[in-house]
Amino acid sequence: MTTRKTFIRQSGLLMAGLTVKPDAFFKKTMPVGIQLYSLRNQIGKDLEAVVAKIAAAGYNDIETYGYNSSSDSFFGFSPKALKDLLKKHKLTSTSGHYAIDKFLLSDGSDDEVKKLIDVVKAAGQTYLTVSSFSHANTKTVADYAKVAKRFNAAGEICKKGGVQLGYHNHDSEFKMLDGASGYDVLLKETDGALLKMELDLFWAVRGGVDPVEMFKKYPGRFPLWHVKDMDKVNKTKNTEIGNGSIDFKSIFAAAKISGMKHFYMEQENFDIDPYESIARSSAYIKKTLLKA
Repeated sequence: MTTRKTFIRQSGLLMAGLTVKPDAFFKKTMPVGIQLYSLRNQIGKDLEAVVAKIAAAGYNDIETYGYNSSSDSFFGFSPKALKDLLKKHKLTSTSGHYAIDKFLLSDGSDDEVKKLIDVVKAAGQTYLTVSSFSHANTKTVADYAKVAKRFNAAGEICKKGGVQLGYHNHDSEFKMLDGASGYDVLLKETDGALLKMELDLFWAVRGGVDPVEMFKKYPGRFPLWHVKDMDKVNKTKNTEIGNGSIDFKSIFAAAKISGMKHFYMEQENFDIDPYESIARSSAYIKKTLLKA
């Protein structure tokens, strides 16, 4: 039986432990996520089978993609049905990838964002993460500044709707434009409370950026990461986490300064069985990166 005295003593020990090693507590409670796009070729007509294998591979959180507005579904599952499917396999979905190009690039209607907010909430997600946008007309700093203004507007709509707007990069954002990269412009011209960044570590490295230096330059702006490794020989390809050339140990050591709260393993191509591959990545993340 736990007495009040015992409870107080145990609570004191816990708080002492948190005071001494806050990062250790942070890492032990960190869910391991996966971007569903990794298994796009396996989904076919059986999303449930894929979800079950994701859970078996050691993941806790799925970042979605592939929402079809015409059918209001993810591969045949309504947002609510998807949430229930994930719950059945003891999984959650904190973030989803969505597109709002008309709103960002053509001063489109607020309804484009508002409709997706309903989807995000029905799926049990917190982040409406913009997966990309067309860069055909973002050639200058002024072009990116205009997009940043629209991101702020979308972020305000999301805030009012009870979700958080996020943005996922590729490598084109890191090209220099009149002394600044497009990504720098987005960070400087957006309100950090309205737009959270999901830094894709692979694409950042491909773009010539050191993720740790990026964290130091813009601390706290990156609550979401894509953890994606780079093949040691072919830099355009992915490989299992820990099997490539990206120094994830130093990146994870800087998690606190980045503001990271959730991360998603992603692999876009495989040289071995995809399910074996994602299981190896999950094991490496848990045994090496979250215990460093």
